[in-house]
This record gives sequence, C-alpha cells and structure tokens, in this order.
Amino acid sequence: MTIALTIEDDVATITLDDGKANAINPDWMAAFIETFSKAEAGATAIVIAGRDGVFSGGFDLKWLATNGAEKGPLLLDLASQMVIRVYGSPRPVVAACTGHAIAMGAFLLLTCDSRIGTKGDYKFGANETMNNMNLPVFAVELPRDRLRNAYLTASLIQSQMYNPDKALEVGYVDQLAERGSTINTAVAVASQLGKLPGRAYGANKLLLRQPTIDLISAAIGKYG
Repeated sequence: MTIALTIEDDVATITLDDGKANAINPDWMAAFIETFSKAEAGATAIVIAGRDGVFSGGFDLKWLATNGAEKGPLLLDLASQMVIRVYGSPRPVVAACTGHAIAMGAFLLLTCDSRIGTKGDYKFGANETMNNMNLPVFAVELPRDRLRNAYLTASLIQSQMYNPDKALEVGYVDQLAERGSTINTAVAVASQLGKLPGRAYGANKLLLRQPTIDLISAAIGKYG
C-alpha cells in the first residue's frame, strides 16, 4: 500500500511506500489527507515515515509530463492545502525521514514539528531552479520559517543539495539517527510530545505559524 496507517500507544504512524520515490500527485495527496485526518482523530501524536532510503523525491514527474501544462495550478493548490493541513495540525507531527527528501518531499518534511533524518548517502534540498521551475509560495515560506536564514539563497535560488550532516546544520532536520532506527526514534519523540497538554500545544503552534499559513493560503487559486 502506498500510504498506510498504524496506531499504537496513542502514536499514529503514517508510512509512505510506493516502492519507488514516494512521488506526489493529486490522488496521492487526497489519500494522504484522508489518512492524516484519521491519524489526528485516533492519536495524540503523529509520525510521517518514508520507505527505506526515501522520504519523498517530490512531485510525480510522469503526472507532470502528462498533466502539468493543464493541471499544474491545481497541483500547486492541492499541495498548498496539504502543507497547511500538516503545518497547522494541532497534533505534534514528527517526520521519520528515512532517506532522500527532495523538492516537494523536502517541503513536506519542513511541515513537521520535529524531523529525524537518517545517516547515509542521502540528499536534501529544493531543485526547482535547477529544473527551470518557479517556486510556489509554500516552497518559499516554509523554508523561510524553518531553515537557517544564511542558507536560504543557496537552498532556494541556487538549488544546493545537502547530505544529512549538512541538512542538520541548514535546518532540514533536527537530529540524525542510524539507518534502521529512524522510525523508532521518531516514534519515541512523538510519544514524548504527545504527553504535552494538547490544547496548549495546538494553540501555541498556530500562534507561531499563522502568518506563514496565511501567506500560503492567500496564494491558493492564483497559480493559473
């Protein structure tokens, strides 16, 4: 299954595994949001985990080749709604970044409150400039909010890609785990965060993130 949900001890784990790059397209996002809503309803904290070696490689290039010219604005609107949904969730959300996180995969990573990366030969970054693409608003505002300011030009304008150690320095992840232990580490972090008072956690998260959410929301419907 591409997106699977398990709930144990009040921690929901959403596992992304399409057997390949965990490519993101409209159908994928609809399934993800449905699963995420179930996780919010059934647990006090959420882990979003990739497959071994890949968190997500970004948008589905096959979908873009077939539909991008006509439905590209729809894709960006749906992606905007998805990142708002995760970034503004009242639940603690922890990423188990099990490998590469590139382009939309990196932006999904940045929506998570705490991010556990994996040591190894993996890449993190936004390659839109390299691919002759303009960045959508969420792809500017999320990094502006989560990455260290000194790296924004290299990361967003110059398409710099980072290994896990450098990604930790830049701010894509908060800590690194050994390969094979990333998900367990993320679940442990989520379990601890889930013990915090949920009302205050959600309220204070929204107080901090509302300006970014508002900027992303304002762009929806304007990509055409």
